[in-house]
Order: sequence, then structure tokens, then C-alpha cells
Amino acid sequence: MTKPDQIATNSAPETDLTPPVFDQAFQKQFINLLLWRRDVRRFRTDPIPKGDIDDLIKEACLAPSVGNCQPWRFVKVNDPKRRKSIRDSFERANNEALNDYHGERAKLYASLKLQGMDQAPVQLAVFADEETEAGMGLGRKTMPEMLDYSAVAAVQLLWLAARVKGIGVGWVSILEPDVVGKTLDVPDHWRLIAYLCIGYPEEDHVVPELVREGWQDRIDPDALTLER
Repeated sequence: MTKPDQIATNSAPETDLTPPVFDQAFQKQFINLLLWRRDVRRFRTDPIPKGDIDDLIKEACLAPSVGNCQPWRFVKVNDPKRRKSIRDSFERANNEALNDYHGERAKLYASLKLQGMDQAPVQLAVFADEETEAGMGLGRKTMPEMLDYSAVAAVQLLWLAARVKGIGVGWVSILEPDVVGKTLDVPDHWRLIAYLCIGYPEEDHVVPELVREGWQDRIDPDALTLER
């Protein structure tokens, strides 16, 4: 098998090499894309064509990465036994997280639907290869975490690309990373970045579910911005 670090190519996606002009109509549509991208937890069980998933991965790989190291690694989780093991990991982690809350906040937490693994037809694990030789370490000496951030950027591109196709994505973070890695039999130096549930959403919402459920409102961007 060819290792990711051994792949050398100058190929680029087939596209017009003339720089595009993104007019106001496109800009408005782009804002709508950002607004309507949701963390989906409620899926229909309709299958998604394999070609669509492969396309999403290819589009995710257009993400920027530190030193162009492209550290993202994708694992399609198809085996029912492996899926159950990861589902069991969620239950353990979720029960432990519930113990961190008390009173009404604990009651609200317990009522939230925080994963879509029982319905989503596609489950995709995303890792960062933390020993990749690609990029030759450029840009990572003082901020080695940039390698993981690069993989996160790929997840975000996949998320947006999926929404364009009418496909929903849910990011499950309440998991035991070591258990997921062992369950999927990946190298020890692959760090779990995201476990994604992918499928057609039962319904679309412009307001995040945690806002609708009263867990946390959006924060005004002005409150998150400093000037120095």
C-alpha cells in the first residue's frame, strides 16, 4: 500500500485557472451556507451514494495545511461491531460528562440528543497523522498543534461541502479517543480529530439545536474581538 507521505503529485482539481469573481449574489449565498450549516443529530436512514462520500473527502482535502503536510486521514467506519464499540464508548463518556452537571443543567443535559450514530448511514473518523514527514516540519516548530488544526480545517470544508449537497454532518466529540483508535486499528500516532455522522437530515434549521434547546445562545462577535 502506498503511504500518504509517499504520494507526490502536482495535480490540481480540474477547473478554470482564471481567478473567479465572487459577485454579491454569490456572497449572499455563501453567508446562507454558513448560516444553514448545522451540527446534525437527527438523520434519515436513506443511504448516501458512495460517490458522494468520496467527493466530500476529495473536497475536504482541498483544505489548507501547515507546510502543506496534509495530515488528515479518513476512516470509513462500516463494520457493525466497530460501530457498536464506538457507540458504547459514547455511552460511557456521556454518562461521565453528565456527572459534571447538577440540578436543572443536568436535567437539560440528559435531555439533549448529542449523537446520531443510531440513524446516520455513514460514519467517518478523521485523524491527524502526527508523524507525517510530508511538509518536512515547516511551520510546526513553535506551534506543533498546527498539524491538528489543519485536520480540523479539512473537517470544516467537508461540513460545508456536504451542506451544499443537502447532506447533514454531526460531529460526535463525547468519545474516548484511545478506544476509537484501537477499535479502528489505526496507527498509535494518528490522533483522533473528529468522529462524523453523515446522512440526510430529518429537517433543516437555521438556528443551532443547542440554542433551540436553551443550552447556550450565540455570542455577539463584538464580545469576542479585541483591538490592541
